[in-house]
Formats: sequence, C-alpha cells, structure tokens
Amino acid sequence: MRSARVLTGLALASVAAMALSSCSGGGASSESEDIELRMTVWTSNEDHLALFDSIAEAYMEEHPEVTDVTFDPLPFEDYTSTVTTQIAGGSAPDLAWILENAAPDFVDSGALLPLDETLEADDDYGFDDLSESATALWHDESGALVAYPFSTSPFVMFANDDLLAEAGLPSAAEMQANGDWNWEGVSAAGATVNEATGKSGFVIRDFDYTTWDNLASVWMGWGAAPWSEDGTQCTFDDPEMVEAFEFLHDAAFDAESMPGPGTTADFFAGESAFTVTQISRASLLDGSFAWNLLPLPEGPVGEYSMVGQAGIGVMSSGPNAEAAADFLAFFTNPENSQQLAQYFPPPRVSQLNVETLAATNPTLTPEQIEDVVIPGIEIGVTRPSHTDSAEIGQEVRSSLDALWVADADIAGTLADTCTAIDPLLG
Repeated sequence: MRSARVLTGLALASVAAMALSSCSGGGASSESEDIELRMTVWTSNEDHLALFDSIAEAYMEEHPEVTDVTFDPLPFEDYTSTVTTQIAGGSAPDLAWILENAAPDFVDSGALLPLDETLEADDDYGFDDLSESATALWHDESGALVAYPFSTSPFVMFANDDLLAEAGLPSAAEMQANGDWNWEGVSAAGATVNEATGKSGFVIRDFDYTTWDNLASVWMGWGAAPWSEDGTQCTFDDPEMVEAFEFLHDAAFDAESMPGPGTTADFFAGESAFTVTQISRASLLDGSFAWNLLPLPEGPVGEYSMVGQAGIGVMSSGPNAEAAADFLAFFTNPENSQQLAQYFPPPRVSQLNVETLAATNPTLTPEQIEDVVIPGIEIGVTRPSHTDSAEIGQEVRSSLDALWVADADIAGTLADTCTAIDPLLG
C-alpha cells in the first residue's frame, strides 16, 4: 500500500499538470447541458446533507443545464488520501471540502481553480464581506482566492462548574474575574479537582497523545509554533515550545491536572473539569451539570485564539470546472451562507453576530457568543499546516512519543523532532 505522501504527491502533481494544460485550452468542460456535479464531503449527517440538497435543488431550478448535484460523503479518517487518489486516477470530483492541514498541498499545487472572477462577477455575492483572516489560508501565490472557507470554528474552553464546586473551587467565571483564567490557574484547579474528586482536570479533546497538532491550542499561548512562518525551518526546539511542553508534561505526570497516556476522560460525560474543543461540541451537553464557556486560558504571551477551518474548492482538473465554480458562488452566497451557518460558522463579517451564530449553536447564550465565539473567530489563527502534511505529521507524532514518559528529556526530544522533520520542510 502506498504511503499518504506518495498518494498526495502523485495526485497533486497530476492536478498541477492538468491545470497547466487547461491554461492552453483544456480546462473547464465546454458542455452546456446535462451537467452533473459531484462534491466530496466528510459529513454523513442527514440534516447537513438535506440542507445541501435543498440548496442544490434551488440552484438547478435556475440552471436547467445542471441536471444533478451529488454530495459524496467520504470517511473522515481517509478523506484527503481518497480525494487525492481520485484525482490521480482521473476521476476528480468537481468540488471538494479541504481540510486545513491539507490546504498548502492543494493551494500551492495549482489543484484548485481561482474563484475571484466568478465570485466578483455577482454584484449580490458580497465578495468584500469575506473576512481577511478567514480567507488567509486559501490564497495562492498570485493572491487569488482558490477555496471558500465554509467553516471557521474557534477552539474554546468548556468548564464544569458543578465539579469545580465539589472540589471547593470558584466557578470558571469567578476564576476569570479574579485574574486566574490562565493555563497555570487552570492546571492548579485541575489538580485540585483530581485530588478531591478523582475526576480529571483539563482535557485537550481529541489529542489522546496522538493528534499532536491539537496541542497548538496550548502552545500558542507561549507564542510557540512548530516551524517558521515560511515553513522552511523547524522551531519545535525553540525555547517557547520547550516551555509549553514542560507545562504539558508537568500537568500529565506531576500535577496530574491532565489525564496521562492511556487515560481518557470525557468532559461531556462529567468526567473532567475543563476541556478544550470547538464550539460545535456544545451540542453534546445534556444539562446533567452546570457548565460555562470561556475563551482559551491566557498563556505567557496573553490572549490568543485558534480556529479549525475547512474550505470548499473547485478542482482545476474536474470535468465541469466552470459550472462547479458557478455552483460554488450560489452555494455560498449571503442567503445560503446564512443557512449553512446552522452548522458551520460563516466567514462573512456581516454574519459574525449573535443572531446568526445563535442559530449555529442554540445551546450557547448570547453573552457566550458575544464574549467568546465572535472574538475567537475574529482573531483566531488556524492550526499548523504544511505541504506534505501527512508525512510530516507522522514524523512529528513518532518523535513526540518519547515525551510521554515520566522522565522524558523534553528539550532533547524536541530537538530530535526537528532533526526528523527538517529534511521535509521547505
């Protein structure tokens, strides 16, 4: 079986070649009728798909030349490799959702069709309404927008106030008011909860000592990053990153404020005092305990925010690129963006308001949306991404395994991580 990197490299190289050929006269289909569009997605949620279908039906009523729009759910775990395999095999989708960590591969390779001309041609589209911070990841070298960021969801901290009270601690809001809403304060409270109740302190959801890039929600508070801004130099061994991992290691092995390796705790089942996750997880709250929502705790550099993001792109090598771009413009226009906001926080500045986002997350209060969610989207930075992200990610995960023992050499392990990935950067 080929590695993810080989699949990605072959697929995106073939796309780049096809994109070049399209510039010389190939490109979008010249068919003007009986067009069938296919968009790959990773959701199989029936409500999501029903909404997508309703938008597609409205589009086809206005565009009889398009006879079918299919939304093709693919398993999330293998999503990117499946899409790139389809591209390499000559069966590229017309449109695809793209994960943020795969964005550089798709954006830099020429795999995606520039969208500016299509979106700006519609006076009602509101192209200038798209947030600069939300679209930053999706511009190619020429500055063209090549994907629409359909979901920009901030990482936040949920707190179990009942569990804090059981441990004799102030509520999360009181911690914030007292100036204790920082990682040191959260770790101290988590250690007390663990000692007093046997429950866990804070959990970085979906990390599980494997998904290392979720730890960016912590190390950003130290001003740390895994590599330089241009992606050419490893910075895992920088002092800021060493300090961030010293904090995490202490939380797991000494303070016991964070579950250690092999231990799981589900905040939404009442098993931990705090969890870092995206706001969409609020739907898991069942009212069994008192909870609150706060921004990520401050780190040594002060306030910060991280967002998870995904884009919708039109494949340059797809069979109906021109029609697909036109459908994307309809699918993401202001009216349909408002509908999509039921599930996916929008990138439109005019829709970053309590009214719109309350529909997205009805569990949240207007104050939580105003004070936590909107600022988190406005200033949020995406998780780290790089070309060849699959192979780099495998190397990082393997190298970081040496950290998760009681007597770990933290600085040495992070230096070894750089040795492992330096040849892959740039």
